[in-house]
Amino acid sequence: MKKKLLSVLLCTALIGTLAAGCSSKKGAEASPKEDSKTEGKEITVMVPEWAVPSDDMLDAFTEDSGINVVMNVVSWDDIRDKVAIAASGGTAAADVIEVDWSWVGEMNSAGWLEEIEMTDEDKADMPTLETFSIDGKVLAVPYANDYRIAYYNKEHFKAAGIEKAPQTWDEVYDALKKIKDAGIVEYPYTMPMNADESATTSMMWMAFSRSGQVFNDDGTLNKDAVSDALEFEKKLVDEGFTDPASKTASGMDAYRKLTAGEASFMVGPTKFVGISNNEEECSVVGQIEAILLPGKDGTSPQTMPLPEAVGITKFSENKDAAKEFVKWYTSAETQKELYQANSSIPTRNAVLSDLIDDGTIQNAGAMLEEAKLIKSPFPNGIPSYYSEMSNAIYNNVNKMVLGEISAQEAFDAMDKKVTELAGNEE
Repeated sequence: MKKKLLSVLLCTALIGTLAAGCSSKKGAEASPKEDSKTEGKEITVMVPEWAVPSDDMLDAFTEDSGINVVMNVVSWDDIRDKVAIAASGGTAAADVIEVDWSWVGEMNSAGWLEEIEMTDEDKADMPTLETFSIDGKVLAVPYANDYRIAYYNKEHFKAAGIEKAPQTWDEVYDALKKIKDAGIVEYPYTMPMNADESATTSMMWMAFSRSGQVFNDDGTLNKDAVSDALEFEKKLVDEGFTDPASKTASGMDAYRKLTAGEASFMVGPTKFVGISNNEEECSVVGQIEAILLPGKDGTSPQTMPLPEAVGITKFSENKDAAKEFVKWYTSAETQKELYQANSSIPTRNAVLSDLIDDGTIQNAGAMLEEAKLIKSPFPNGIPSYYSEMSNAIYNNVNKMVLGEISAQEAFDAMDKKVTELAGNEE
């Protein structure tokens, strides 16, 4: 049973910062610095259920550091609102909080996050740190990796006479046509198209992989790259390569068409490496392989990350203890344990490499190679207006695939809104 703070205590956290614990327990190997600044402290950590360490892990941390940890287990959808409510009153919803990649710009603009010092070695081993960095400052440290990687059904490709994995989007298109014409599956390509966040990120990584960029340096949409991505998505829809049901289905429902054997190719979350090898979740185990994201002239030189991180709130009264927790929580050893406990994909490439080499992660395909190509598509960091921008993008993508507007009209509408938002940011 994982440690959870009941809702009564959560409400208290929103009213005021929790007082430091009075425990005098001393970590057996605590340094003098830890003794003076963190020994006997109590911190609160607000994360979703999938991010909670085991009781044994937390007990070991407390024994080593002398810091007691109270876990606030909160729905991912509710965390940002709770942090905002507490911050408006000048208090901390928790000392350490979940920071989704899409929240970091807003949280930075609002002044909610404490800068976290990271070594050059850490930065080299954790490419996703770039996502949580603005103006050279690291605002949160990623604990769970998610980046876009391609998957294809080898048996479907072979049945269509295709012997090798596609490396370019032109090769993907040609393969989809052969598979469909041969009647192997009716809808060989699957992608999120519903009016939600998954349609935004799908358009972004499509532009990123095909053209190498999504935004201009001033934060506006790059017309050539985004228009190209929209035109290609519309082409796949209009030529019947995608299931019409995906236009109004969730992103996960769209992705699961591959593991159901109903689709032959997709770009999706890294966790589908595990899902595609799980007989309880995949009906075509052994047929799906993870490969590098296709690009224009070869495989794409970069992929888009969508990770989750933990940060320290500006209003925390226990910043030193919070920093010790973040350091421990994102360490190599803890990342290995979190994968075992929660299947969290490590954000440290050295850890990911170890888990693949020792067989903990099986049939990884290009998982590690793709992880080394992680790069943020945002030239100035995640903008504070990301949520509004995403709303404009996914609504127009959805209108386009429903046939209500053209690709050009979709671009014009989202471009107008993003230009307005970027202008207001200056």
